[in-house]
Order: sequence, then structure tokens, then C-alpha cells
Amino acid sequence: MGFLGTFAGASARAYGLGAGSSPLIVNYLVVAGGGGSASGDREPGGGGGGLRSTVTATGGGGSLESALILSKATSYTVTIGAGGVGQTNGNNSVLSSITSTGGGTGQTTGGSGGGGRFNSSVGSGTAGQGFAGGIGTSGGGYDNSGGGGGAGTVGGAAGAGAYAGGGAGGSGATTTISGSSTTYAGGGGGGGTNSVGGAAGSGGGGSGGQSSGNTNGSTNTGGGAGGGNTGKNGGSGIVILKYPDNFTITIGAGLTGTTPTPSGGFKVTSITAGTGNVSWA
Repeated sequence: MGFLGTFAGASARAYGLGAGSSPLIVNYLVVAGGGGSASGDREPGGGGGGLRSTVTATGGGGSLESALILSKATSYTVTIGAGGVGQTNGNNSVLSSITSTGGGTGQTTGGSGGGGRFNSSVGSGTAGQGFAGGIGTSGGGYDNSGGGGGAGTVGGAAGAGAYAGGGAGGSGATTTISGSSTTYAGGGGGGGTNSVGGAAGSGGGGSGGQSSGNTNGSTNTGGGAGGGNTGKNGGSGIVILKYPDNFTITIGAGLTGTTPTPSGGFKVTSITAGTGNVSWA
């Protein structure tokens, strides 16, 4: 059998598998819900949900996370964080021991931080998950708010003046875990005067406005809400799991998920709503 064969068999048995079986190594993307935005004139953008990933990139410019080594016939908790409703932070998303922090509403710390309102403070991001919001400006009767932070970049600072507008939402982080290059957890654009709102951050962020025109974060992206006069909601999060195709996942009651046809020796399961357990056979 040789040393390598003996080692592989011993490793498989250590994870409760037969000799020659592969261990259950699970790569993941865990994105929390994005932050909402307040109801009020020229409000800041919400921050993108915290993003933790083992593939391509993780949030906040951090190092890639380590894959989980799990056991068959064991239940693991999964929760998909809802987006923040109005002036509230997004909700956390969970995979077993991994928790991503919900995005911040205006001026509030979160997975990515909410933007600053005029010359006030900004919300900070969480290390390894997302970036801070952008600063607002005030002067000459024209007040503009900063964009929410994203998993990939800091939220944009607001411009100064009547038509300078709100700051752009921070960009999200891009991963190929699903098999295609997709960006998640962008920040919402900040509100600005004369309806010049900040641009939406790539990765599901909402666009900013003034008396109208701001939008929600996108579903299952963890995008932050755009700031403006009308309170908007952050986008819900998502959990994506990539694992060897000789394992079969069971998605428990309370969760919504799909597993497309395997490709390249792997299965990829996307869980888009709810809370419950998953297990493998």
C-alpha cells in the first residue's frame, strides 16, 4: 500500500470514513444581511453585511479563511441574516462556528460600517469582514452623507456643494465559490442635496437619493440600503458551501437551498433563507 496510502486511509478513518474515502472538507462563503437606512433628509448609506470566505477573497482585505473539516451524520447550524429594516443593522449569518456580522446602519459599526451623516462620525467595519463607511460633508447650506462601507472598499466620502451629492457605496468582495465570479456585500450610496445621491456599491448595494430615489439593498447579496429621505432595507445574506461530490447534503426544515448538478468533482449548495441545520452522508 505504501506510506501515502496508509496515511490517506488513517486520515479518512480519523474523520469517521472508510479507508480510501475523502474527508468532508467544506469551503464556504458566509454573507450577513446588509444595513438599512434611516427615514430622513439626505441620510447615509447602510453598510454591506460582513463577508467571510475561503475562496478568492474575504471581506475587509483580510486573509482567506480556512476551510471547515466536518463530520458525516452530524448537524451543523446555518442561519441566513435578514437585511436591516429601516434604521437598523443587518442580521448575522452563521455556519457552524463561523459568524458574519450584519452591516451597520448610518454611523453604526457592523460587518461593514454605515456612512457618516454630514460632518458626523462614520461606522467602523469588522476586521476580516468589511470596511468603514464614508464621511459626510456640511457647508453653505448643502449637506451630503457618506456611502456605506463594503466588503471590498471603504464607503465613498460625500461631495461638498449643491450638486456634489452623496458618497458612493463601498465595493463588495468578489468570489468564484459558486463557479462564476460574483460580488457580494456592497455598501449603499449616501443621500445628497438636489437629489444627487451616491452610486450603489457593486455587490448589491442600494443607490442614494434625497427626497426620493434611494433603493433597497439586493436580496441574497448582503448589500446595504441607499440613503435618502425614505428609509430603505438592506439585502439579505447568503451561505454557499462547496464540498466533494461523493457527499450528499441534507438541508433541514426551516432552510431554503439548492444544489445544482456537480461539476469538477464538487457540489455547491446555496442556502438563501431561514435558520436550521445541515448534515452530510
